[in-house]
Amino acid sequence: MTSFPILSLMMLVPLVGALACLFSDAKMARTIALAATLVDLLLGLFLWSAYDVGGAQWQFVEKVPLFSGFSWALGIDGIALMLIELTVFLMPVCIGASWLSVEKRVGEYMAAFLMMEVLIMGVFTAQDLFLFYIFFEAGLIPMYLIIGIWGGADRIYASYKFFLYTLLGSVLMLIAMLWMANEAGTTDVPTLMAYNFPVAAQKWLWLAFFASFAVKMPMWPVHTWLPDAHVQAPTAGSVLLAGVLLKMGGYGFIRFSLPMFPEASADFAWLIFVLSMVAVVATSLIALVQNDMKKLIAYSSVAHMAIVTVGLFAFNVQGLEGSMIVMLSHGLVSGALFLSVGIIYDRLHTREIDRYGGLSINMPKYALFFLFFTMASIGLPATSGFVGEFLSLSGIYQMSSWVAFVCGTGVILGAGYMLYLYRRVAFGDQKNADAAAMPDLDLRELAMVVALALPVLWMGIYPESFLAPMRKDIAALDARLAQARPQGDARLTAGKPKPAAADHTEHAAEGAH
Repeated sequence: MTSFPILSLMMLVPLVGALACLFSDAKMARTIALAATLVDLLLGLFLWSAYDVGGAQWQFVEKVPLFSGFSWALGIDGIALMLIELTVFLMPVCIGASWLSVEKRVGEYMAAFLMMEVLIMGVFTAQDLFLFYIFFEAGLIPMYLIIGIWGGADRIYASYKFFLYTLLGSVLMLIAMLWMANEAGTTDVPTLMAYNFPVAAQKWLWLAFFASFAVKMPMWPVHTWLPDAHVQAPTAGSVLLAGVLLKMGGYGFIRFSLPMFPEASADFAWLIFVLSMVAVVATSLIALVQNDMKKLIAYSSVAHMAIVTVGLFAFNVQGLEGSMIVMLSHGLVSGALFLSVGIIYDRLHTREIDRYGGLSINMPKYALFFLFFTMASIGLPATSGFVGEFLSLSGIYQMSSWVAFVCGTGVILGAGYMLYLYRRVAFGDQKNADAAAMPDLDLRELAMVVALALPVLWMGIYPESFLAPMRKDIAALDARLAQARPQGDARLTAGKPKPAAADHTEHAAEGAH
């Protein structure tokens, strides 16, 4: 079955569904969108089962030449596989979350979400440099429309801010891609991952890609578009934005910045660490003073994604594995938290924390699942959050104990703002009669939260099932980075990390003396 174009089929299904939704009434559009996403979920499960963990690095490869060197080239490794599974899993949840809350232009709304699925799948499967760029940038359009048409009162401002931030950073990346294609004589991504670009050029190329991926993560200080986008987006838009779109920046670092520019990545590791440490502390403190539930969770996303970036640039297997698990866990947990906010927003039409309180009395099932996702966000053992943060911090500690210490404070601060949020929403006195009268989860909502809770628990108890498909690819990336691996706190502090090979030479010379 590896010769069957399953990746193209997984993009074709939502594309056809999107076209059908445009010409359907509201009820039919909802049904078509749910059916298309469920079919893609089944195809995704088959893809996972058919993936050969011990096989070739790139599997399910499709390559069809189109014109003048440009080709329809798709393929996945274990890293892309896991992110595809996250995407196809969250999409039915997004459709379910929109089932009753979206009442205007339902067909266009469902079509926009299905197009998002097509383009996200393209980002994770593209093996041609410019095909990746097309998918990466085109993904802005449906989300821009989702926020701008179906968002809140300030949706126009938020949608423009989201679009401009993410677009401007990517212009530099396109220029870098053109230079790379000319230098290497190919646009094939696997070939470019093994190509040794001149060290002097690597720094400029790395910065060009960084301008795009840092905004997409988002990293401090180019994160300011995210809280506005989350607050104004409909519930499903926030689930998709936090669950999958933020992961495109991390995937970009893994697929491009680290393997293609290893020396530049080592040189700029100190920059990543500084920005990430500021993000962990600053955005956690900002989250503590928020009174809007969505804004609080949005700032927590910036802090969690900062753990991803330091793990990626720890230049070791534990850091890389931890970053991937954090991305997968954050996709599930943050999506579940935004869904939890959306559930009570649909009842009371406010996100102000002070308008709630004592929901554990009249909404015990809701309070139970909200507590579970809160604990997963904090990193409670036996949840997915613990595994990712433990691996990432272990990898970071091998690189720099100071960076690990500062990033470790994010776990403490995270417990502070998440438990503070939960206490004010679920416990205490029921000050408002309308909040006290809200009904508990219905069957549709219960199905969604259970569906999200199960993989969070699964990943926390048996993470090997998620790590196994990625382990060979992470080891290959680690081997690629070995030539430029920085060594220790002192060099990172100085901003001049040295290759490991240079250290061995120095030690040998000292031994000779």
